[in-house]
Amino acid sequence: MSDNSQPVLYFDGVCNLCNAMVQLVIRKDKKAKFRFASLQSAAGKAILHQYQQQNNKNPDSIILQKDGLLYVKSTAALHVLLLMGGLYKLAVIGFVFPRFIRDAVYDFIARNRYKWFGKKDSCMVPTLELQSRFLD
Repeated sequence: MSDNSQPVLYFDGVCNLCNAMVQLVIRKDKKAKFRFASLQSAAGKAILHQYQQQNNKNPDSIILQKDGLLYVKSTAALHVLLLMGGLYKLAVIGFVFPRFIRDAVYDFIARNRYKWFGKKDSCMVPTLELQSRFLD
């Protein structure tokens, strides 16, 4: 798990959409603020367990760990965009919509993500230069 000094983005490592999102964050995160872990990794499984213990739910979505808090679904996605800075900060407008509406849209996309974007047989392997940004 993270030491809370950097935000950690946990993602579905076999989902093509999720991997594309992680690649975008990596490209735009010039200051290397973010760290990453797939939900299938040991760190991902540990954070899933922590979230389950705290919320009695099993999220199949991204999880953002930031400042000791866990964010999921649309809230996690919006926080990631805010942390990316630049024009991505305009995502703050998304918080105008109630969470149940944002999460309904998120859930619809999440349910269809493999059908629409495909699925990998295994998680992505970070390059040597990116390995330090991945928890495991």
